[in-house]
Amino acid sequence: MVARFSIALRYPQRSALLPTYAESLGLKGRIAKHWALNPHPALIPAIEAGWVESIHSFGSELGMEDYIRARSDVFFTGADGSLRSNRAFCQAAGHYACDLFIGSTLQIDLDGNSSTATLGRIAGFGGAPNMGADARGRRHASPAWLKAGAQARAGRAGAAATPRGQKLVVQMVETFREHMQPAFVERLDAWTLQEQAGMELPPIMIYGEDVTHILTEEGIANLLLCRSDEEREQAIRGVAGFTPVGLARDRRAVENLRDRGVIRRAEDLGIDKRDATRSLLAARTVRDLVRASGGLYRPPRRFRNW
Repeated sequence: MVARFSIALRYPQRSALLPTYAESLGLKGRIAKHWALNPHPALIPAIEAGWVESIHSFGSELGMEDYIRARSDVFFTGADGSLRSNRAFCQAAGHYACDLFIGSTLQIDLDGNSSTATLGRIAGFGGAPNMGADARGRRHASPAWLKAGAQARAGRAGAAATPRGQKLVVQMVETFREHMQPAFVERLDAWTLQEQAGMELPPIMIYGEDVTHILTEEGIANLLLCRSDEEREQAIRGVAGFTPVGLARDRRAVENLRDRGVIRRAEDLGIDKRDATRSLLAARTVRDLVRASGGLYRPPRRFRNW
């Protein structure tokens, strides 16, 4: 039997919001209790605040050895207190047992296909194609999995209406990445890389049919609620900001999607953007993480400024 995990996360720095912002929303004990990821030090404040019940890891993190040994109630450890990571088992948990995978990317196209393979750079694949894929063989139910499946199939007919659950797969990006390169594009660089390298398939990290939500500074697009390729395209354009893809949106269609809740802006969720400051982070520096660990986290020298 596969235990149910809450989250597979590629960028655990976001966990620093759990003891602050998420606590203010009354979400403690309801979300993000079980994790599949490496023992990243950014998790320390959430662990110490009682948010995290278990973490199953792909591998270890330098400097976390003493903290892991002291928190064997959270990490899977051996008799000697050292971490017992297992990449194969963790990939299985990330694929079949996690309700939510959330991570970042470099490019997203109008179908929602996501890739970190760009011209001159291929990075970040790792376990993302596995953990960011909906597990069609999963049969153990959870509320989030069932709700996502119901949203994706509401109003459909035939085989597409067959009830089943679906993993939440969230891609979180800023509309412009480094050097003002747009994250949203009409055509992924992956297609050019396929042609140049003679690959049988383009190096797409997560296929659009598995992506359920796209989150940017402009808002969040719930692709589960889209009922046609045209709606999906406009939902993606609607959160693409001032990129060429975003500027080409159909304003009336985007506003219609917003009225239906497919696109949600910060104000639609009752969020004041002025509140999004570093003061919400439970730890703002590496030294803060050391303090939160009670001195057990020993960061590598290159991360210290003291």
